[in-house]
Amino acid sequence: MVKSRFATSFDVGVSAPPAWLDTIIKGDCIARMEALPAASVDAIFADPPYNLQLGGDLHRPDQSKVDAVDDAWDQFESFAAYDNFTRAWLLAARRVLKPNGTIWVIGSYHNIFRVGAIMQDLGFWVLNDIVWRKTNPMPNFRGRRFQNAHETMIWASRNAEAKAYTFNYDALKAANDDLQMRSDWVFPICSGAERLKDESGRKAHPTQKPEALLARVILSSTRPGDVILDPFFGTGTTGAVAKKLGRHFVGIEREDDYIRHAKARIEGTVALDLATLRGVAGKRAEPRVPFSSLVEAGLVAPGSEIMDAKRRWKALVRADGTVSIGNDAASIHRLGAKVQGLESCNGWTFWHVPQGPKLRVIDELRQEIRDSMAMAGA
Repeated sequence: MVKSRFATSFDVGVSAPPAWLDTIIKGDCIARMEALPAASVDAIFADPPYNLQLGGDLHRPDQSKVDAVDDAWDQFESFAAYDNFTRAWLLAARRVLKPNGTIWVIGSYHNIFRVGAIMQDLGFWVLNDIVWRKTNPMPNFRGRRFQNAHETMIWASRNAEAKAYTFNYDALKAANDDLQMRSDWVFPICSGAERLKDESGRKAHPTQKPEALLARVILSSTRPGDVILDPFFGTGTTGAVAKKLGRHFVGIEREDDYIRHAKARIEGTVALDLATLRGVAGKRAEPRVPFSSLVEAGLVAPGSEIMDAKRRWKALVRADGTVSIGNDAASIHRLGAKVQGLESCNGWTFWHVPQGPKLRVIDELRQEIRDSMAMAGA
């Protein structure tokens, strides 16, 4: 095992993490996944061999050779051999996936249909197929087919009964100009400074994925502090983006050169701070935090006062998390409604705590509790 521990802001104040967390594990993905604890990862991103079955070298019109995927790890003796390999790694992946976790598998027309059929045979439940449309695809040099300008990702839950999987719908919609995020994503292929090169200037990995693609995958289907497994780690795109976005990772890779590049890349990645990582969450995604939690955490002291923004009404905070004015005691919501003569009131935005000469809405204190829950991996 190649140990590469990368601390994030979510490590503070929690028990010691398992030894394999935030590491690159060298070896065969099937055997290494079988050695991981069952139901131990929140999400999986898999970029398996495409089994391109290339026949001979590919040349451009000027007769220069195309740097295609001709590595040994992408070669299988038959479709049956590829199917057996696919079934084995998917079974191993399914075992380590939490009951409400999800898996992403990316591929081309060479393999994605075979992979999808096997996933369904094994009980995975397909949630979406995502088309990654490339803005700068490689040309079809022979001119005998359409230009291959996309790849397909399958997003699936562990089974049809898994209903509580993570999908950050509200954050995605807000980031998409308040429109539902579609299943066709437009990104360029990895190029420029992002493309890792070896000492001779050649591509370090032939199918390195763009970080923007992984960022959308991770932001859409995981939460800060979640653990993401990549069984075909390559040069570490999943690990680098996971670290940047406050998630944990575990990568499995066979090739020493890829591990070397991935380790250096991740070590040079800076994690974003918690305020930057906080996303837009819908009501269903927000953990419930009662007002009593603020009292228990010492954010609002028993015996202190809370008040409305114009300081018209002041309520006494009681030790049990209720608030009172005179003989009237109730929740922050009921008491807020009563003093205003209304049927209902959002007490979180109505009541404030004095901090020096200013007032601070108690909903901000509730967010501090939620942030601490995220830090603990809640």
